[in-house]
Amino acid sequence: MSRRCELTGKGPLVGNNVSHAKNRTKRRFLPNLNDVTLMSETLGKGFRLRVSSAALRAVDHRGGLDAFLAKAKDTDLSANALRIKKEIAKAQVAA
Repeated sequence: MSRRCELTGKGPLVGNNVSHAKNRTKRRFLPNLNDVTLMSETLGKGFRLRVSSAALRAVDHRGGLDAFLAKAKDTDLSANALRIKKEIAKAQVAA
């Protein structure tokens, strides 16, 4: 399982541990990922995604998964999230 948010594309960053003596060693800053089930109002079902805490707040702020995916860039989304976005768009056109 990759350490990448499925909605925002956030991944690990690289930096240094700096000791008191200013010795530097490489380290990784990992995103705060959570396995969550987000509900789609249009489709009426839940989808399991691995998203960062920041993405969860963004989904809440935009008014749910459907609204978030409508505004999200396709380049940031994972293949799974892109499939969900297309499914929602198709259902909204049909309704």
